[in-house]
Amino acid sequence: MERTFVMIKPDGVQRGLVGTIIARLEARGLKLVAARFEVLTEKRFTEQYREHLEKPFFLSLKQFIMGGPVFLMVLEGRDVVPLVRKMVGATNPQEAAPGTIRGDFGIDTGRNVIHASDSAESAQREIAIHFTAKELCSYTRVDESVIYEY
Repeated sequence: MERTFVMIKPDGVQRGLVGTIIARLEARGLKLVAARFEVLTEKRFTEQYREHLEKPFFLSLKQFIMGGPVFLMVLEGRDVVPLVRKMVGATNPQEAAPGTIRGDFGIDTGRNVIHASDSAESAQREIAIHFTAKELCSYTRVDESVIYEY
């Protein structure tokens, strides 16, 4: 099993979508192993979005992400990174397929509701930015035997 990082952005929090998004992810069979609700610090925001540091939209992204609470989580499952990316949909909600989180809830790229790690390496890096090893829970869901073929 692998883990991935997901963040419901301030627009998703403000719109009351946290429960709906978690329900979709869990209903798919993914296991929630860590979660926290908070306003990001500047240090953690900058670590999270370091690849955008020199881009012209960095300041507006910073104001948006740090402008309200976010919901941070770590999910676990087989091939979880590509699975969650498919569930999230294209970065531009106008291009995201119906049935994806962004396709159903987003309109503008700058307010696309959710972030999900784009690779296993990114997931490891992003999880380490926001959670300590002690904050990650290991357990077996009672329905894992009907979710996965072993």
